[in-house]
Amino acid sequence: MTESFELIVLIVIVALMFDFANGWNDAANAIATVVSTRVLSPLSAVLLAAVLNFVGAYLSTRVAKTIGSGMVDPRMVSDVVVLSAMLSAFLWTFLMTVVGMPISGSHSLIGGLVGAVVSSKGFSVLKAKGIYKVLTALLISPLVGLVAGFIIMVMLMHLFKTRSPGRVNAIFGKLQIISVSFMALSHGTNDAQKVMGIITMALVSRGYLETMDVPLWVMTICAITMGAGTAFGGWRVIRTLGLKLSKIQPVHGFAAESAASITLLGAASMGAPVSTTHVITSCIMGVGATRRLSAVRWGIGKKILYAWILTLPACAIIAGMLYPLLSGMMD
Repeated sequence: MTESFELIVLIVIVALMFDFANGWNDAANAIATVVSTRVLSPLSAVLLAAVLNFVGAYLSTRVAKTIGSGMVDPRMVSDVVVLSAMLSAFLWTFLMTVVGMPISGSHSLIGGLVGAVVSSKGFSVLKAKGIYKVLTALLISPLVGLVAGFIIMVMLMHLFKTRSPGRVNAIFGKLQIISVSFMALSHGTNDAQKVMGIITMALVSRGYLETMDVPLWVMTICAITMGAGTAFGGWRVIRTLGLKLSKIQPVHGFAAESAASITLLGAASMGAPVSTTHVITSCIMGVGATRRLSAVRWGIGKKILYAWILTLPACAIIAGMLYPLLSGMMD
């Protein structure tokens, strides 16, 4: 019983390490645009995002339940499987943050979980319907964000076409504080849920919980940890998204953040875990494309795309290799 409890504690610690790294990398999702437009200082933006990420983590647990039980039966998941998945996701997210590449925490976590489960039990224990739901949401959400960003920006251009650029920037400089707040809130609603789901799944598999209802203490530590990761910064990622991808003004930041918030909150309401990185990046591209296609630095977008493509298989492979290694150490 003591060894079992110690292993659960270790799983929670590694899960929170990933949660911190995810908040560190995904800080850019919430604040890159508002920093690049100079509406808020970097410190103010980070603190605002950290607080609202914390609040957003309490709003729903539907995404947590999808992650925790939608893809695999928690009773078929061992402690070592969960530990392998979380460690894989943490290592990849940490590495990508250090090199300044925005990646999907969702892809990292899902890839790690699938790789560890397959290494342990084979493909038969995976829930095809749940996997399909998650992958569909991850693939469709960037397209939704791209279109939403484009449409919202076109509407704003039409509504404010008679106003001077200076007046438009003054108006949206204030409105962008509201839009970035919703972006940070929706980020916490979606991303903190994923780690909540993994920790709850581990507690159910070990018999500490009977259902996938997320305990309050799990919600609290995940919310605090993600908020702390966001407060830590991730400045290289912020520069990649906010300054290198496309040159934007406050009106563009408002349009991108509004489109991303709508997409993320819609996905969270359906319990669909999506990538905030994918969504905000595609929204920025959609907004930038309303001026001209050359307004988007597609070369930077291509590098981000490569990181997205690599994340799922890389984390699955890392977790698949970690599982037998950790299993041997635990014997």
